[in-house]
Amino acid sequence: MKTKDWGYTTMPTYNFQHKETGEIIELVMKISERDSWLQEHPEYESVIIGAPLIGDPIRMGIRKPDQGFREVLQKAKAAHPKGNINTF
Repeated sequence: MKTKDWGYTTMPTYNFQHKETGEIIELVMKISERDSWLQEHPEYESVIIGAPLIGDPIRMGIRKPDQGFREVLQKAKAAHPKGNINTF
């Protein structure tokens, strides 16, 4: 699920493995829905595939800010020439 403003997942992604076949599925749902989903689907169990990405994707270098925000950074850098502002 993508948000209109930020472009990253707003709800957690959960991985579930079928107990008999070993098939792994990935579902996006609210935290409050996870336990009820597992109760409704006893043939699946929750599995952890990898560590979740926690942090700001822009500061981590995964994404760059959009052009509008870059213009704001450039104006701030021009107003403060001795500052250490990264305009990407």
